[in-house]
Amino acid sequence: MLLKKCLLAFVLTLSVTTIFAQTKTAVQSPDKNLLMNFWLDNDGRPMYELLYKNKTVILPSAMGFGLKQTMSNEALPSLQKNMQLTASSQSASDTKWNPVWGDVKEIRDQHNQLIVSLTQKGEKAIQFNIIFKVFNDGLGFRYVFPQQKELNHFIVSAEKTEFHLAGDHKAFWIPGDYDSNEFSPNVSKLSEVDGEDPKYAASIFAHQFFNKNAVQTPLMLKSDDGLYINIHEAALVNYPAMNLVIDKADFTLTSALVPDALGNMAYLQAPAKTPWRTIIVSDKATDILASHTILNLNDPSVIKDPSWIKPTKYIGVWWEMHVGKASWDSASGKHGATTANVKRYIDFAAKHKFDGVLVEGWNVGWEDWFGQYKENVFDFVTPYGDFDVKGLHKYAASKNVKLIMHHETSASVTNYERQMDTAYRFMKANGYDAVKTGYVGHIIPRGEHHDGQWMVNHYLRVAKKTADYKIMLDAHEPVRPTGLSRTYPNWLACEAARGMEFNAWSEGNKPRHDVILPFTRFMGGPMDYTPGIFQLELNYWDKNKKETIHTTLAKQLALYVTICSPLQMAADLPEIYEKKLDAFQFIKDVAVDWDDSKYLEAEPGEYITVARKAKKSNNWFVGSITNEQARTTTVDLDFLDAGKKYQAIIYADAPDADFEKNPAAYVISKQTVNSKTVLNLKLAPGGGTAISIMPIK
Repeated sequence: MLLKKCLLAFVLTLSVTTIFAQTKTAVQSPDKNLLMNFWLDNDGRPMYELLYKNKTVILPSAMGFGLKQTMSNEALPSLQKNMQLTASSQSASDTKWNPVWGDVKEIRDQHNQLIVSLTQKGEKAIQFNIIFKVFNDGLGFRYVFPQQKELNHFIVSAEKTEFHLAGDHKAFWIPGDYDSNEFSPNVSKLSEVDGEDPKYAASIFAHQFFNKNAVQTPLMLKSDDGLYINIHEAALVNYPAMNLVIDKADFTLTSALVPDALGNMAYLQAPAKTPWRTIIVSDKATDILASHTILNLNDPSVIKDPSWIKPTKYIGVWWEMHVGKASWDSASGKHGATTANVKRYIDFAAKHKFDGVLVEGWNVGWEDWFGQYKENVFDFVTPYGDFDVKGLHKYAASKNVKLIMHHETSASVTNYERQMDTAYRFMKANGYDAVKTGYVGHIIPRGEHHDGQWMVNHYLRVAKKTADYKIMLDAHEPVRPTGLSRTYPNWLACEAARGMEFNAWSEGNKPRHDVILPFTRFMGGPMDYTPGIFQLELNYWDKNKKETIHTTLAKQLALYVTICSPLQMAADLPEIYEKKLDAFQFIKDVAVDWDDSKYLEAEPGEYITVARKAKKSNNWFVGSITNEQARTTTVDLDFLDAGKKYQAIIYADAPDADFEKNPAAYVISKQTVNSKTVLNLKLAPGGGTAISIMPIK
């Protein structure tokens, strides 16, 4: 009898195991270098793994959710176990598309796809699909909830996507803050990450709301065996941003979503889908920079006629406030946005053929705008008395210059949403075709976060509404981008990182900052970084300051190439540029939109060299930058057309240049080059080289 019971138990166990355990379903990249496997383990958990050229990128990692019912807040059965595979299909795709703007004129979308359908037995069980797309340079996957038989409204209490790494990789990270991305990037082993360390506090939001065990994405990693791995997300819509909690015992990263005021992560109504989780991988750092996988995972443009969208090079009434020469408010006695001062900027823009002039501090409210939950500070249509809206509209138009609007919301988002239509009609009536938004402060509605679901939806509402008015958008203090500029190409740029402004009133950005951002923040889309500072010694503006900006002048020029953005500011003041017009010539010449990009060499945190071909032109521009270390490098110009001669103008660090001791020292030289030329470059500590290469007619 006992033997029969044991046999029966064994058979039942084998039966259950047979139900759940599945043979691994393999999907390879088109070039066969990447291999992704999916299966259900013995507990019915969805699992995946990823290999690159037979090296492990992601060890077996679980997938799934914790869900609650919307009305009762009652927990639903976990979608991490007891799942059954009900269907699967595979397909291949190879297409091309043309971005409205970007680093190349044509992007290839080639991938192999697997779709699996999963269901769970039991009352009110949720069904969902997982879509995997394997590209030559990475993997993207998302969860899709089809229309359910019973329950179509539910709360995501936790997403349990895992990324089980194969070792204690070198990481380039910022802490898992819910409201700010404006941190200096940290470099350490995963085992040494400490997001709670006070030195990582953000200067604006004081690091009040964060997951102390988490880091933000994009997360850049380098393994001991030479793999470069980038983890991020694509198409962040109607869902909170994903941070990553690190288990230092086995180096498993688990998705940690930004919560709302109630501690819930997301509210979904089926049919629904999550953003794509992305893993970009290569044994070459340059492949990470060249990847278009995140863009490929976003929907095509919803703007049928994008002819009104213009990549823009601009100057503005902005830096002078950060260095203390002027102020945003008029009561201080040194108001920057006066009619006379703005005309001065317009004249400079017209003289040097810049597209636009940004004006901050033009509207009333700046005297009492920053603080805890101040709701109705700005109305976005009432100028200060010394700012002539109508007169400046006519003056700028007469000079063929466009003014760029600034909307600082002071994080009172409900106030801004009530006024958006009024504000955008006011803009169009007064000749403004672009707006820079700002969200400095604690979000209203109270308890919401910059990176939560509610705000993610708000940023998208702004992108849609500005598109309706044919207005281009530059969002500051937003969630980090996830490739949505493909879908809404009027969304030219974001901030969502520690930009140039921190050099004016904080400890500044370290030289390695600029050679980390392209591997982290820029993976999701372009930034309004505001390079081009020529006055690098801050005691010029304030005699009590001894600091210099941690860069050479030549590196400031090179940033216009290493940072790919359709929105580029020449951030310094006109009178500063007038003193160094020879170096300023590069900023005038350099393009902001490109037909091609060649990522010649790179190592995160150390150096980057990029060559880009201007849109609808035969002009090439090269940027090479380094960290704190001086560096000698070579640039092979074999990307030039064979048999043609070009003039190269080289803007280089002077022999004695140094970001601390002699940052403004530069030399300019010219030489004739062709496709067989190899240039030898010497980069100073914290330095760089910028090169314009134009055909000789």
